[in-house]
Amino acid sequence: MFDIPEELKKLPQKSGVYIMKDENGAVLYVGKSVNLHQRVRSYFQTSGEQNPKTAALAKKIFSFEYIVTENEVEALVLECNMIKRYHPPYNAKLKDDKAYPYLKISVHESLPRVLYAHHREKDKCKYYGPYVSAMRAHEVLELIHKIWPLRRCVRKFPRDFNKDRPCLNYHIGQCKAPCHKFISEGEYNVYVAEAEQFIQGKTDKVVKKIRDEMGECSENMQFERAAELRDLLNALQILSERQRTDTCDGDDRDVIAIARNEAEALMQVFFVRDGRLIGREHFLMQAESDLTEAEVFSAFIKQFYGEAAFIPKELALSHEAAENELISSWLSQVKGQKVAIIVPQKGDKFELVQLALKNAALTIEQFGGNIRRETERNANALAELAHALKINEPLLRIEAYDISNIQGFESVGSMIVFENGRAKNSDYRKFKIKSVMGPDDYASMEEIITRRFNRYMSEQNDQNGRFSKLPDLILIDGGKGQINAAEKILRAMEFSIPVCGMVKDEKHRTRGIIYNNEEILPPKNGECFKLICRIQDEVHRFALEYHRKLRAGAKVHSVLDDIPGIGPLRRKALMKHFKAIEPIREASVD
Repeated sequence: MFDIPEELKKLPQKSGVYIMKDENGAVLYVGKSVNLHQRVRSYFQTSGEQNPKTAALAKKIFSFEYIVTENEVEALVLECNMIKRYHPPYNAKLKDDKAYPYLKISVHESLPRVLYAHHREKDKCKYYGPYVSAMRAHEVLELIHKIWPLRRCVRKFPRDFNKDRPCLNYHIGQCKAPCHKFISEGEYNVYVAEAEQFIQGKTDKVVKKIRDEMGECSENMQFERAAELRDLLNALQILSERQRTDTCDGDDRDVIAIARNEAEALMQVFFVRDGRLIGREHFLMQAESDLTEAEVFSAFIKQFYGEAAFIPKELALSHEAAENELISSWLSQVKGQKVAIIVPQKGDKFELVQLALKNAALTIEQFGGNIRRETERNANALAELAHALKINEPLLRIEAYDISNIQGFESVGSMIVFENGRAKNSDYRKFKIKSVMGPDDYASMEEIITRRFNRYMSEQNDQNGRFSKLPDLILIDGGKGQINAAEKILRAMEFSIPVCGMVKDEKHRTRGIIYNNEEILPPKNGECFKLICRIQDEVHRFALEYHRKLRAGAKVHSVLDDIPGIGPLRRKALMKHFKAIEPIREASVD
């Protein structure tokens, strides 16, 4: 360990963020303090004055960095961003990294649209969510288009006014063709505002509007339209009643409760909008037993609401959060209005918190053991794999690659990521092969590996970069040729990352792996073999799915089709024999 007294002399007595690192430069812990000098010094007290986790951390610290901020709220924001960037092992952290869908309103457009979005982006749109499932978001979007005649086209205005004919949606009554000014921009924006209120959970006006129109249609003997409105009203009521609980007011709030076991905390969140419980979700956190409920709540709120598209005006917690006033001040700055954090002691809010507590306890009792066993299995599988490959470093991040094409047509590559033995879907990437003509898997592999690591080089300073992390191991769906292609690029770019090939038997099932030109066959009943099978199946599925999507949208045409006398059968025979267009071009007539 470095000379602590000398280093501590350089620390200012100001607020800021500190970053603890090990001897390899890996980030161990990110923290913040109103007084950096005092806080960092506390890590190097005698072990009897520290909790076990801090004592274990202090033994691994080799160096640290710090960033001074103007105030503690700035330090809090910076701490959140750096935890998301480095994922330090000694910070309490969310275990899964799944993304939830949003609905967005393109308010920057002249005639705004309501769209489905996988992620929140900086594109000047209004985002609502996250929704707890994609199905839920699609149901809401479908109802919106049934109730309000909002456009779905991708035309740009005013450039595309009166350009071409109105689309099919106009003719079937689901759009009023604002592109041809059949409705004024003011009237259209009223529809958008009503749809936005509906997304926010304020459905009472919509229900009244549909009922009134249904009554008018019945009086005018327009029974078919009345029946359509009745079905729409039923669908709307079913959607709004799912997981719904009325509260004492019409406010927006999130209710958060915690349940604990030995090394984990389950955070149960109830989403209350317009006084009604419209959804719920649970999040599992890694949280050692020496962390208090207040510390776990603080860590969760900072990470969850640091990325949330919507922050309610109130958070109702089952336990007090550490730095309660500071976090409330930060959330208020982000939202632009006061955000209160409370721990209800009586009344309707207290009852809702108790309901969330009960759900949290039941969920961790039901799923906690399964999650724990899965974590242990994955850890054993990774340890077995590292032992088989004689790699001493932990295999925290594994990237797998595959190529998919049919005789070189629409060649694509896929990259999937497994972290800690689990698929990390948010880091999956697709590549459309650009520089290779014909079915050349080796050259295609060289291209996607080059593109992937070139992106890493350009994103090293971008904490949100899509390729900003390096893998501990690369798996290739293929044999020695594909391995050599990948290793060739890595050597040229001076990356030292082990590369293995995943090979299959004659029945196209996983057989084992190739590493350093040797075939390794793990026991078929072992966790290592099962992990390799999961990775190989997943990377193949992902590549094939993308290739099918491109084929479905492409009209297949070959230069051979332009030659008189060459039909489908002759073209197929030529491709089967010569494998690609270039050898055919170079062959003699005979």
